[in-house]
Amino acid sequence: MTEAELKARTKLFARRVLHLVEALPRGRSASVVAGQLGRAGTSVGANYRAACRARSTADFISKLGVVEEEADESAFWMELIIEEGLLPAGKVQSLWQEADALTAIMVSSRKTLGRQNQKSKIKNQK
Repeated sequence: MTEAELKARTKLFARRVLHLVEALPRGRSASVVAGQLGRAGTSVGANYRAACRARSTADFISKLGVVEEEADESAFWMELIIEEGLLPAGKVQSLWQEADALTAIMVSSRKTLGRQNQKSKIKNQK
């Protein structure tokens, strides 16, 4: 997946999160969850864009870690929505799966870049 494709995918994720937040019922519990999910879900795309502007490989890896955390946190809030019965599972499931997929992409990217960065450091020391 290219950088541009992942930027588009994370932006679409943010938009879908906003739509899900709007679908939540009104009430104190739902408001707490809506605020947390709204912040975490929209920051996935924003932080990925920031990662793309990283100044070094180490900075990029670090920023991808933030994206990973926010995507995983988004999944947590969606699980809570389902478990608390705030929305039917069918309304949340595909977005929850996307949060899980984005988390996995970031984990894989960080691991791959970390290995490459280590090999580069070792090569430069020789």
